[in-house]
Amino acid sequence: MNRITSSYLLLLRSVACNIHRKNKHPFISRLYTEGSSHTTEELSKAHLQKLGGQVQRFKRRLYSIHRKFANVPENCEFRGHHHVYFEDGKGIYRSTLGHGEQDMVEVFRGDSGGDGYGSIQRVRLSPTETMLAVTVKKDHHEETRCMLVHLGGVNLHQNTMLVLDNVLSFGKIYYTLLRIETPSFSSTNVFSLAEWATDDVLFYSTQETLRCLRVFRLYLNDSGVQTTLVYEENDPEFFVEVSRSRDQRLVTINCSSKIGSEVWFVDCKTPLSFLTLIQSRQPGLLYHVEHSDNHLFILANTGAHQEYQLLRAPLASPSMPHWVPVFSAVPGTVIKDMELLQDHCVFTVKDSQCRLQIQTLTTKEPYQLNTLQLPHWACDLSPQRVGTVDRGSFGFLLSSPVHPPVHYLYSSRKHKLSITEEDTRYISLPEFNTTRLQAASQDGTMVPLTLLHVPSLSELHNAPLLLHVYGAYGVDLDMSFSPEKRLLLEDGWALAYCHVRGGGERGLAWHRAGSVLQKRRGVEDLAACIQTLHHMRVSHPALTALTSRSAGAVLAGALCNHNPQLLGAVILQVPFLDVLDTMQDPSLPLTVEERGEWGDPLIKEHRDSIASYCPCHNIIPQLYPPILITAYSEDRRVPLSGVMKYVERLKKAIQMCTTGVDVKARVPAVILDMQPGGDHFGPEDFHLSLNESAQQLAFLYTELGLDHPKTQRRQRKAQKPN
Repeated sequence: MNRITSSYLLLLRSVACNIHRKNKHPFISRLYTEGSSHTTEELSKAHLQKLGGQVQRFKRRLYSIHRKFANVPENCEFRGHHHVYFEDGKGIYRSTLGHGEQDMVEVFRGDSGGDGYGSIQRVRLSPTETMLAVTVKKDHHEETRCMLVHLGGVNLHQNTMLVLDNVLSFGKIYYTLLRIETPSFSSTNVFSLAEWATDDVLFYSTQETLRCLRVFRLYLNDSGVQTTLVYEENDPEFFVEVSRSRDQRLVTINCSSKIGSEVWFVDCKTPLSFLTLIQSRQPGLLYHVEHSDNHLFILANTGAHQEYQLLRAPLASPSMPHWVPVFSAVPGTVIKDMELLQDHCVFTVKDSQCRLQIQTLTTKEPYQLNTLQLPHWACDLSPQRVGTVDRGSFGFLLSSPVHPPVHYLYSSRKHKLSITEEDTRYISLPEFNTTRLQAASQDGTMVPLTLLHVPSLSELHNAPLLLHVYGAYGVDLDMSFSPEKRLLLEDGWALAYCHVRGGGERGLAWHRAGSVLQKRRGVEDLAACIQTLHHMRVSHPALTALTSRSAGAVLAGALCNHNPQLLGAVILQVPFLDVLDTMQDPSLPLTVEERGEWGDPLIKEHRDSIASYCPCHNIIPQLYPPILITAYSEDRRVPLSGVMKYVERLKKAIQMCTTGVDVKARVPAVILDMQPGGDHFGPEDFHLSLNESAQQLAFLYTELGLDHPKTQRRQRKAQKPN
């Protein structure tokens, strides 16, 4: 089928809008603890049966709210010289520029091979729009392949030329290879699987046991395909990936670790030449590179307090002695990202309360700086996907967890921000409040806190509260739009995002202040955020729930060990819970690479620090809040043995403190939802994800003693006098 009707395209957008955020599978829970003599399987079935009606009701509501926001702008489109392309998660379609959707044609189908591959991860368009490089992922696993598609023929459907296996699929090389959910500092480039230097030369990196060690150059010529290894990494703490400058002049080889980076490049005018080193790696030096007009623009942590600043160097003399400072963020703000236009740098910055700003700087002397204010509700800025680039403008999507994305455009020619007319309808949504707060941590550090709510602060005492935390790898909390969060807000919930140390919201120093020997600071920050909200009469412990995933579960699990009375329920997704034993086993994937985050247990000081907060090794007999855990049986990032050990120890601890004791409150549930497959980020099936989200909502409402909104409406109606 080459034609796509408007209604079908609407459905595709509904699915694609949420595919990257919905990551789970609705299989039955495996373990449930309730302090009785029944088997765990029996208790599990009983608990799931109890949730069953709630799950179905929430699934219907979730489907409805996803449909409500099906037409919001999203990063599924990119432009070439002659066509606009749309990617729906499984296929890629294109139409001629200016023709809208009337002549849309399918140019690629990822799942046509019938071998389990099909979810599209990254797409790269060659300079003159004759080739596509598409990375697809295997369902329920992390194996990927890159497929090269020729776009020059009339019959475009599945015109695949070549398949490359084990090509890296996720953006931002180092950080997304770790136990995290979203990319970190995306400075300068969105790193990728592969980049075209020309229409017939492709550079790509390969993945082996979660690591990228090699970069190859693929040359498509008249005599066939020539593949050459151009870079191989020998340091086990470094990952390697490729990117292309925004002006398409350079392809860069980016070598990154937690403590250093190194960048090589090749000029796209001579793509078969040898690589050129910009600056050799030095301990503590992190840098990222862009190019314009024969100059390199370098974001490096050479500023005050080792934060990022912008420097400039001639392309012919790229090493550090030739780096000249151009711009540093004003005190109290940190640079989060940069886009290099033809004559302007566009910086995304955050202030001390994590508010987003856009700052623009001319790239030629005298440098002129201008600050553009963004809407008060803006919590997430996502650069718009591009194929061939208009270097005079910068398009991006602004959103928050409860505000759908709105497309903005910065024009360097007009020096102004504009919003497309069709997006104005999302500005007039029912009002909600975005309140920026700060909590005083145990050592006096002020921790930013973002609160989303509809009622005023004075009316939130009896409102259910859902807290979010991550606090690792220098990664900001994901605050992009989520229909599920919108549903909770409409149900009267307050949503809190705790920007604790160890994350990246306040820059590189903020990350360092919550890593290795300082990791406990993140736990203290989280406790301070919760206590601050409760002291302000925002909810109370019985109505407070905490959610985190992957490495964020370290802080959540540690809080449950030390301050379980602060919470009424906890949701942990693909949780990293046994830090101590994992970091003591160098044979496991990522253990060596992550010593810069958690420490090296062979060093006594590091081992004692890890042992002091590790969730799995600090469980004690006490009443814990009810916990729902989702894990994957073949997850290579988070060892399943650690999850199972945590659940078993938690089960025994609860039984020890409840056996023979008159417990007034009911014994907390501990549910392990074990899922098949090895994809740490979850399967990318929209309908399966709805089941998972519905199960989480049903768990929260049940454990916090909340009625489903439909039940509440029925009760209010029954109470009205006839």
